[in-house]
Amino acid sequence: MPPSPPLRHRILGIDPGSRNTGYAVIDSDGRHSRAVASGCIRVGQEPWPDRLGLIFDRVAELVAEHKPNEMAVEQLIFARDPTAALKIGQARGAVLCAGLKGGVIVHEYSPKSVKLAVVGSGGADKAQVQHMVRILLSLPATPGEDEADALAIALCHAHSMGIPQRKRAAASWRDFRP
Repeated sequence: MPPSPPLRHRILGIDPGSRNTGYAVIDSDGRHSRAVASGCIRVGQEPWPDRLGLIFDRVAELVAEHKPNEMAVEQLIFARDPTAALKIGQARGAVLCAGLKGGVIVHEYSPKSVKLAVVGSGGADKAQVQHMVRILLSLPATPGEDEADALAIALCHAHSMGIPQRKRAAASWRDFRP
């Protein structure tokens, strides 16, 4: 069987966290996607500034190693604990800076839009996301939660590439033209 042709875009998906940051690299043409690499950056109990440095350095290494065209990062929408929200926001900042420093175009997606793109429901739970990511990418095993979230973010961006932009927004449903 001849090797499959290369897909158009390499996407780095990131699920930022203060202790565990999921990452995934996929190749996609907007319709078909293939997993290249995925895993979790674990920073453990290091002092907070050191954790941010580790996240920045590892994402910068991933950008240098895999040379993605684009990076998709999950947005922080809501957190019950303000301290946790601040830390996740700072981790996101480290991720965004590493991607931008590496010359990668960065896109952001809400957790709801990621779940909707991958599972078909914006209210899907972690197990549903893990299951669908495994199916969509034909993975041999179910990925861990952070890894699955990163794969889902990358897939969400890959799916959005196939949607053509409208020249103008419709004023009402009567004006809609596909």
